[in-house]
Amino acid sequence: MTRLSLVLLLALAACPKAPEVPAAAVVTPEAPPVRGNPLLVASTLPFSLPPFDQIQDADFEPAFAVGMAEQAAEVQAIATDPAAPTFENTVVALERTGATLTRVAKVFFNLNASNTTDALQALDEKEAPLLSAHNDAIRMNSALFARIDTLYQARATLGLDPESAQLLSRYHAEFVRAGALLNDADKATLKDLNGQISTLQTQFEQNDRKYMKDGALIVDDVALLDGMSLEGISAAAEAANARGLVGKWAIPLENTTIQAPLSVLTNRGMRERLFRASSDRGNGGPNGSGPDNTVLVSKLVDLRAKKAALLGYPTYAAYALADESAGTPAAVDAMLAQLGAAALGQAKVEAASIQAIIDKQAKAAKVKPFKAEPWDWAFYAEQDRKARFDFDEAQVKPYFELEHVLKDGVFHAATQLFGVTFVERKDLPVYTPSVRVFEVHNADGSMVGLLLLDYFSRDNKGGGAWEDTLVDQSGLLGTRPVVLNNLNIPPVAAGQPVLLTFDEVTTAFHEFGHGLHALFSDAKYPLLGGTNTPPDFVEYPSQWNEMWAREPAVLANYAKHYQTGEPMPKALFDKVIAAANFGTGYATLEYIEAAAVDMAWHEIGVGQAPPSTGVMDFEAAALQKSGMAFPLVPPRYHTPYFNHAFTGGYEAGYYAYIWSEVLARDTGAWFHARGGLTRENGDVYRAKILSRGRTAEPGALFEAFYGKAPEVGPLLDYRGLSPAKKGGK
Repeated sequence: MTRLSLVLLLALAACPKAPEVPAAAVVTPEAPPVRGNPLLVASTLPFSLPPFDQIQDADFEPAFAVGMAEQAAEVQAIATDPAAPTFENTVVALERTGATLTRVAKVFFNLNASNTTDALQALDEKEAPLLSAHNDAIRMNSALFARIDTLYQARATLGLDPESAQLLSRYHAEFVRAGALLNDADKATLKDLNGQISTLQTQFEQNDRKYMKDGALIVDDVALLDGMSLEGISAAAEAANARGLVGKWAIPLENTTIQAPLSVLTNRGMRERLFRASSDRGNGGPNGSGPDNTVLVSKLVDLRAKKAALLGYPTYAAYALADESAGTPAAVDAMLAQLGAAALGQAKVEAASIQAIIDKQAKAAKVKPFKAEPWDWAFYAEQDRKARFDFDEAQVKPYFELEHVLKDGVFHAATQLFGVTFVERKDLPVYTPSVRVFEVHNADGSMVGLLLLDYFSRDNKGGGAWEDTLVDQSGLLGTRPVVLNNLNIPPVAAGQPVLLTFDEVTTAFHEFGHGLHALFSDAKYPLLGGTNTPPDFVEYPSQWNEMWAREPAVLANYAKHYQTGEPMPKALFDKVIAAANFGTGYATLEYIEAAAVDMAWHEIGVGQAPPSTGVMDFEAAALQKSGMAFPLVPPRYHTPYFNHAFTGGYEAGYYAYIWSEVLARDTGAWFHARGGLTRENGDVYRAKILSRGRTAEPGALFEAFYGKAPEVGPLLDYRGLSPAKKGGK
């Protein structure tokens, strides 16, 4: 995923009255030299990489204050300019505002997500409503909007080039969506709603991070870890030691409902304990850990419904989707229903296979068989996969060593497609030692930007995987991109190889696809560049890039044994490809269920939010109503730890992954029809999609590239869910 940073909003925001900035300290001759705040000056490092070795937590709060004050003054000068509004003195001028605030926010939000501290989390909660108010003040500034509206109404006569016309249209749309047309009383109400929403979203994310850290499953007897590899057991011991639990083992939680060790733990009781530790997070139940996020959910969805109603929409989903490719909740619901029906049917077939294995083993052992439960699925599905394709993850992982995957897979595919090369820089400062930095060069030697890779999990790091930027590309500002990819690969003991699952390999390709979208941006204006696109389009390049993880020519290049360097045997190679769609009924259904839950929460009206005690009942009812409830397949995220839906950016937008994947698989079909992994194909895709950001509307960009409207067939084929593909698993 890509994090939809508040920076985009902040770049448009200013206060009519600047916040007070602390007065500078008076330095006496006896006082030591005052340390300068590195966030208040432009970085002199390559590509303006932040000087992480100089930045301290205490720098952020004063820097935020200065940044907001500067931008407030800049924007207020535009709003009160006595000259008649022009595109340059109003719209372009707005694009130039907020340099300090953008720099501060970029570093802060990335560090708070990737390498947080108690101080950063406390400041996040403090700054969230201030930044929300800062944003609201400009979006609801009547004088400023009058200038933008004047230009917008006369747009046909301004002689603007297409990108400039798009910028004007986007500014106008975003101001209207932010409440620029409301009366003063309604603006005040909206500001209050936004402040409350921002605070609750921050609290939700912080609570979830606490659940991840505190909810690790602690084990006293190593025998209970039977089935885990020696490397996995060693990592669990180190995780326990890091928590001060010497002589014990800890299994840290992943952000999703299903946890990876469920596929290998032989002790059924341990599997249930791990499953419940994960699925009960934050729901206030007997197995829940930490604060109760259901209280926040109940308040948050009600506030969002009120915001939508104030802006003239029946539900928050209607408000959110009006500015995205899907357009309407009905369109999303229809797509989810179509794909969900196919996924549910296949999941039931998979469930029958799992139960058959359980029954067969019980008969052989002359014991009574048990009915499969959610914590059993991964364990027996792995056995099913091994039986069908005669391999397991333990056989495959030695061929997916991280360095080979990165350089001979992820980077290699990009070089073949786009001619780019990667040069590691070990002389540049990073915020934690495991982060790696690469210069990215075009085929002609010119610089593209910097790529930072933060691949390993830590207790102070958010869960999942994501992409963000520390510096955005802009022709107007003369900046080139600094891109950050985050994964959460479990660290291994010192001296041990980092061996990946195929899912982790695919995730590395996915996040790098976001990275390419940001690195190849060739937009003039910051608002329109890189990944500043709707959620249901921003996931398109990343999901497209996943295809190269399983492309035979690419897989053969990186799938090499970490000890011998021998390529993966063809027989095993063929099995990996044949098994690539194994379990897609489950994988698709768990996702569709979560997307349906997200939509249900945001399709309620004002006053319809359940109390906190009814949150889990609401989720269950939403699944039943969707027709996709299946006890053996829980949603990928339950409501209390569903960050996409409740921390801002993907609310009523989790469907975006599957909507974008339709575009991605259509694009995969386009590549294969034209020869696949070729520089010619890559150059066309870079020119028509990756470089364009939102310089035109996403639907128009896609059709200009693909030649027609999106089709769902290639996605069903890719996931093995089309009628012709079923039964071949």
